[in-house]
Amino acid sequence: MNNTDRHCRTCDTRLAGDNRDVRCSRCSRALKLRAPVLSSDFWEQPVLRDALHSRNIGQVLRAYRRAMAPAVTQETLATWLHLSQGHVSEIERSRRPVTDLERLERWCDALHVPRHLRWFTASGLDLHNQEPQGAQEEPPSLGLACSASLMATVEAVAELGRHDMQRRTLLAGALFSVAASVAPSRDWLLATLDEAGAAKGKVGGEQVEAIRRTFGAFQELDVMRGGGHARQQLSAYLTSHVVPLLKSNDPTSETGRALYEAAAEQLYLLGWMAFDNGEHTVAQRYLIQALRLAEAAGSPDLGAHVLAGLSDQATLTGHPDHAAQLAKAGRAGPTRGHSDACLADLYALQARAEAAMGDGAAATRSVHLSETAFADVDRDTEPEWARFIDAAYLNGEYAHTFRDLHRPDEAAHFARLSIAESERQNRARRGSLAQAALSRSALDNHDLEAAAAAGVVAAKLAAGVKSTRSTEAVTDLRTRLRDHHNSPVVREFLDLSGALLPAMSGFAEQG
Repeated sequence: MNNTDRHCRTCDTRLAGDNRDVRCSRCSRALKLRAPVLSSDFWEQPVLRDALHSRNIGQVLRAYRRAMAPAVTQETLATWLHLSQGHVSEIERSRRPVTDLERLERWCDALHVPRHLRWFTASGLDLHNQEPQGAQEEPPSLGLACSASLMATVEAVAELGRHDMQRRTLLAGALFSVAASVAPSRDWLLATLDEAGAAKGKVGGEQVEAIRRTFGAFQELDVMRGGGHARQQLSAYLTSHVVPLLKSNDPTSETGRALYEAAAEQLYLLGWMAFDNGEHTVAQRYLIQALRLAEAAGSPDLGAHVLAGLSDQATLTGHPDHAAQLAKAGRAGPTRGHSDACLADLYALQARAEAAMGDGAAATRSVHLSETAFADVDRDTEPEWARFIDAAYLNGEYAHTFRDLHRPDEAAHFARLSIAESERQNRARRGSLAQAALSRSALDNHDLEAAAAAGVVAAKLAAGVKSTRSTEAVTDLRTRLRDHHNSPVVREFLDLSGALLPAMSGFAEQG
């Protein structure tokens, strides 16, 4: 958002002009739209030096606000950074550093942080002293490219699995860049036009079926208990059982093709688990390699499914324009075969991206197209990986779409549909996200009692799963409702969710 499209945070009146200081015509509130340029002495203050040394933008923002004379509020800082006050609060409280270079550059530029004090460069983050002494370092680009060589891809998959099992800090602190997701989508789109050949394979059909059964079991664990629950076990299974088979087979036979498709399914699930646990750099690498194996297996529907995951990630990390591009690429890819569930998912995620960009007409149209595609789904012909694309999931995505469009009645309608189906299936993660969306809708309609009631349910459900997304949804509600703490029902929500947050955070960290 630029300075010609700002809204007063008191009365929501649109502010025109690009001056450094403006005044709202409705409530006469004076606003500074840009941060001041500060002297070098300001940045030499010990509190700021310590924050910069931490390499955590949240600590830097907090120190910056408090070092100003007089101190500035989160609301003022949010205006300068083109964020919401709630988002600034989340960044300051987070113990997990932001590693998205585009965001770090944008925020530091907005605050005029001197370049020699920044801990990142145009090529990435400074990871000096973050890896254990004597540890073997891998290139930061590990897993970020679709290699033309399948054996190179298999080796990248093996390295990703080993790093993930060992919880190496290289991947935990590596840079997330949405641009890395776009190039592989183009490669995959072209490759779906190629015909697969035929050759003798070595893997047996029973082995492939065992791999698929394992995938189904782990997908069930993810759906029911969250992405942080069993990812390390799945990583271990992939590296010890699946990778050796990939090394000794090629995808040009019937069983070899099935093996590569099954491996791609597992890689996607690992990426989704990491995504749900807030580890976007790891998730992106798994998803890109899943895309390559889906291409090798000649499975356009599965490749489109992977692009849906990359689209979802792009929206969540603040890049809805790239998200829309990835969703459209996914819809263009499957020229042979067709999964209506996958198509419904891609339209739903395109709607999420369009809503994040403020295009209400396009988002509404995409929701309608998603509903139409879902109405044609035949569960008996859909693949196993599409099983979670159901009424609970899709209605939840529609609810978030209309929430972002500030249309609370429609958001509440779809949230209730998602809640009902989630309760029927006993799906706590999806239920917690839908309850959070319902709470936001009630808050937008100024119904504090309903907002707090839905928030309480969201917090209880989130405490029972290992999902960073669920935890963040509850944290967002706490931020939005904190100003209404004098209300007894809101105070009950704040007390309960505050007591449950340590359990949620513990789950996310264990994952």
